[in-house]
Amino acid sequence: MAGADGDDSLYPIAVLIDELRNEDVQLRLNSIKKLSTIALALGVERTRTELLPFLTDTIYDEDEVLLALAEQLGNFTMLVGGPEYVHCLLPPLESLATVEETVVRDKAVESLRKISQEHSPVDLEVHFEPLTLVMPTLRQAAEDKSWRVRYMVADKFSELQKAVGPEITKNDLVPAFQNLLKDCEAEVRSAAAKKVKEFCENLPEDSRETIIMTHILSCVKELVSDTSQHVKSALASVIMGLSTILGKDNTVEHLLPLFLAQLKDECPEVRLNIISNLDCVNEVIGIRQLSQSLLPAIVELAEDAKWRVRLAIIEYMPLLAGQLGVEFFDEKLNTLCMAWLIDHVYAIREAATCNLMKLVEKFGAEWAQNTIVPKVLGMANDPNYLHRMTTLFCINSLSEACGQDITTKHMLPVVLKMSNDQVANVRFNVAKSLQKIGPVLDSSALQTEVKPVLEKLATDTDMDVKYFAQEAIRGKYSTLSIFYEVSS
Repeated sequence: MAGADGDDSLYPIAVLIDELRNEDVQLRLNSIKKLSTIALALGVERTRTELLPFLTDTIYDEDEVLLALAEQLGNFTMLVGGPEYVHCLLPPLESLATVEETVVRDKAVESLRKISQEHSPVDLEVHFEPLTLVMPTLRQAAEDKSWRVRYMVADKFSELQKAVGPEITKNDLVPAFQNLLKDCEAEVRSAAAKKVKEFCENLPEDSRETIIMTHILSCVKELVSDTSQHVKSALASVIMGLSTILGKDNTVEHLLPLFLAQLKDECPEVRLNIISNLDCVNEVIGIRQLSQSLLPAIVELAEDAKWRVRLAIIEYMPLLAGQLGVEFFDEKLNTLCMAWLIDHVYAIREAATCNLMKLVEKFGAEWAQNTIVPKVLGMANDPNYLHRMTTLFCINSLSEACGQDITTKHMLPVVLKMSNDQVANVRFNVAKSLQKIGPVLDSSALQTEVKPVLEKLATDTDMDVKYFAQEAIRGKYSTLSIFYEVSS
C-alpha cells in the first residue's frame, strides 16, 4: 500500500495518524500497541526524527491509550538507535509524566527510570538530569491556591526530600516546609506536622541540629498551641522523636517545656499520643523529669468520660510502669489500675485484668503477692456480683504469672469459697476458673480440694453451673480431665 502521495516511505506515519484520529478507542489502542512494528518499518533515523516528534506533539487521548504508550516507550531504546540516542525518548515520556491520570504518570516514570539506566554518564548529565529540576514546580505547588495541592506536597514531603538530596533540601525545602507548618489550612498543617520527625531525621547530618534549632523548632512551638486539635494530635504523635535527634541538653531546654504543655492539653488524643511515645524521651533524659506533669495527665485520661480514652491509657500502662519503675507505680498508679477493675464498662474491666497480668510479668510474682493479689482477692466479698466475677477473671489471668505456690495458697481458697455464691453466674465462672488454673496446681490440690467442689457444682440446680462443672471435669485438654482419668 502507498501513502496519499504515492510514497511508500510515508505509509507507517500516515496510517498511524489516521488510526490515532479514529473515534474507535480500541483502534487507537491497537495502533499504539504496534508502535514497535511501525518503528522497525521506519528505521531508527525516521523513528527519531518523525515518529517520536509526532507522538510528543499529539499526546492527548484516553488514559488507556496513554498508558499503553508510556509502557511501549520504555522498550524503545534499540528502536531509536541504542543508548547513544536513548535521550530522544525523554520528551514524550516527560509529557506523559505530567498528565492528570496517576497510573499514566506512574508508568511514564517507570519507563523513565528504565531508560535512565541505558544513558551514558555524560548523557545523563546533559539530557536526563534537567528533568530533576523540579524546584520551580515544587515551589509553585507548595504555594498553590488550592489547599489540596499544598496538602499533597506536605504529605509527600519526606519522599521529595530524599529525591532532591541534601543541598536542595537545605536551600529550598527547609523554607517550603516552614511555610507548610504555618499554612492557613489546618489539614495542611496537620499533614506537615506528621512529617516533622521524619523531615528532621533526613536532614544532612552536618547541619541537622542547626537547621532544626534555627528554622523548625519555632514552627513546632507554634503548633503545640494550634487552634486545631487534629494538628496538635498529629504533632504529639511524632514530637517525642526529636529527643533522640537533638540530644539531652536540647531536649531538656527546648523540648521538655513542649512535652509538658502537651501533657496538659485539653484534647485527650494529644495527651495519649505524648504518653504513647514516652520511650523516645526516656532513652534521652529519663522519664522522671516528666513525672510531675505525667501523673495528672494519666489520672485525667484514666477518668475520662469516654471509655475508649480510658481503654487507651490502660493499654499504655505496662509501658509506663516499666519506664517509671515499681516504686513510682506503687505510689502513684496502683490505685488507678485497681479502680479500672470495677469500671462500669466491661471492655475496661477486661483490659484492666489483662493489664494486671502484664504488670506481674514485668515486676514479678513476689511483687504481685504483696501488692496486687490481696486487693484482687478482697473483691471476692464485694456486694456487686460483677465485681466478684472480676476477681475470678483476674485469677484466671494471674495464676500462670504468679506460679503454683501463690495460686495454691492464696488464690485457690478464694475460688473454692466462691463456689457457694448465691449468684449462678458466679458459680459457673468458678467452674471455668478451676479448669483454667488446673494446670498450675499440683495433683494433691486437684484431688483433695478441686475435685469435691467440681463434683458438687456438677449437681447444681442451675443448668449452666452444672454444664460448666461437667465441662471442667471432662474437658478434653484439661489437667483436671487427665487427673480424673488416672484416679478412675
